[in-house]
Amino acid sequence: MKNRLSPFATAFAVLAMTGCSKSPRVEKMNVIYIMADDLGYGDLGFTGQSRFETPNIDRLRAEGMLLTEHYSGCTVSAPSRCALMTGLHTGHCFIRGNLEIGAEGQLPLPGGTYTMARMFEQAGYATGAFGKWGLGYPGSEGDPVNQGFDEFFGYNCQRQAHRYYPTHLWRNRDSVILHGNAGYARGDYAPDLIQAQALRFIADNRNKPFFLYLAIVQPHAELLAPEDSLMERYRGRFDEQPYLARAGGDYGPGMTVIDYCSQSEPYATFAAMVGRIDRYVGEVMAELRRLGLDRNTLVVFTSDNGPHREGGANPDYFDSYGPFRGVKRDLYEGGIHLPLVVRAPGMVEAGSSSDHICAGWDMLPTMAELAGVELPGPTDGISILPTLTGKGAQGEHPYLYWEFHELGGRVAVRMGRWKGVMLNVSEREKATFELYDLSVDRHEDHNVAVEHPEVVQKIKEIMRTARTPSEVFIFDNASIYV
Repeated sequence: MKNRLSPFATAFAVLAMTGCSKSPRVEKMNVIYIMADDLGYGDLGFTGQSRFETPNIDRLRAEGMLLTEHYSGCTVSAPSRCALMTGLHTGHCFIRGNLEIGAEGQLPLPGGTYTMARMFEQAGYATGAFGKWGLGYPGSEGDPVNQGFDEFFGYNCQRQAHRYYPTHLWRNRDSVILHGNAGYARGDYAPDLIQAQALRFIADNRNKPFFLYLAIVQPHAELLAPEDSLMERYRGRFDEQPYLARAGGDYGPGMTVIDYCSQSEPYATFAAMVGRIDRYVGEVMAELRRLGLDRNTLVVFTSDNGPHREGGANPDYFDSYGPFRGVKRDLYEGGIHLPLVVRAPGMVEAGSSSDHICAGWDMLPTMAELAGVELPGPTDGISILPTLTGKGAQGEHPYLYWEFHELGGRVAVRMGRWKGVMLNVSEREKATFELYDLSVDRHEDHNVAVEHPEVVQKIKEIMRTARTPSEVFIFDNASIYV
């Protein structure tokens, strides 16, 4: 990648003639990357959801481009976020699975990791992360303020993010006690507090370029929303199937962080939670318009992985996986195939779509080209800026690769129209290989491995060679790909 002004930056170059200076001043585009948590492909109005509404996200799509062949970095939170931040797929990135460390936090990114935040910092941007982090326990080298973010507010630990009325959140390196939730009370709905801080960050940095990473927590984990107009809108609409928490799930003595509360109206609550995501998106866009920033801000919306089944959530009822098969923790399409919406007026054609095959690890090189920064090291990603702008030749991936280190170990490769899925990778005797032709079988119903042995061998070779060994996330698997 050449260290030059990207088409985005060039288009927003402004000649500021001050005194005798003839040097051009470049007005850099702000970037807001919004990522929901466990929101499925089918959970949005523009992808076919009919049981509840998402008007603000639908408007974002109408004003931007929908990439219909976009994939998340992984099928669970931490590795998906690591792929996004580092531009490396899960065969190369450091954090390849959810792994808890200590009382509060996850395996940390190593110090000095080149993240998207560091790249924007290098380009002169203010950087802020708000929501769920999950890439290092508080104070570790993986703490967001040690990975290039000027400011962080939210859940450092993704286990703590199971609860919407936690005892505390984190502001940079300091814990913030939520007094409204003392004694198991439910007075401070954490996502609303996080949203307020994200909006403040936009206003505080309106006179400088900024990168806002808004990692929204909903609709992850327990199903719980404030009693407000959103709950009233959906209450009584659905044939509810109440969820009864196990011991430690309900707020009160004996409550544990990792569990989920009982919910008598799980379907209405889920709809209200997605409605709240939509409200947050609307608030972000309204703030950009209020500040006169909406035409100089690139806004991205997507999800970290497919829909979950915890705490009474029922993706079958809402067709949350859309036209695909599978949910969170699957490497079938439903677990990793998520819509990506990009809005940038004057640069990205409103109402446009693209079937370019891309993934979360493409975001770092894309944003680097946008910011005019040359990446200092290797990346598995390919900038999608040509697709977004319609200018220049778009590079193509020879394949996409994922690995998942739970449930016996799973690996998947997409190679053009072909999708290979290996199950039980860690248990050689149980390992199975499946092949699907996505051009005619997007639901992955028909395993055609027997009919296409040459394709099977190509994909197995990719599975064998696409990863580097990890001392933490181990697959002793080379022989099963023969």
